[in-house]
Amino acid sequence: MSTILTDLYATILDRKANPKAGSYTASLFAAGTDEIVKKVGEEAIEVILAATTQSDQRLVAEAADLIYHLLVALAQRGVTLAQVEAELEVRHRK
Repeated sequence: MSTILTDLYATILDRKANPKAGSYTASLFAAGTDEIVKKVGEEAIEVILAATTQSDQRLVAEAADLIYHLLVALAQRGVTLAQVEAELEVRHRK
């Protein structure tokens, strides 16, 4: 079953393997791990701020940004979405 997360992750992997001019995702990969994790940190802070002081819509938008950047970080390291899902499944069963 395909979900937006699996589709997005597939697109991210494609941008890593086949960089396209003007692609933000490709520019993150070109900048390297340090830039990618910096973006994850920035987005995490923005989620915290939105959750504590901003509207629900702002929280949704910031959560989407965080998830996207987290998927880029996973792809950079070669960690699959399936690995994360498997870990969540293990935790859910405890």
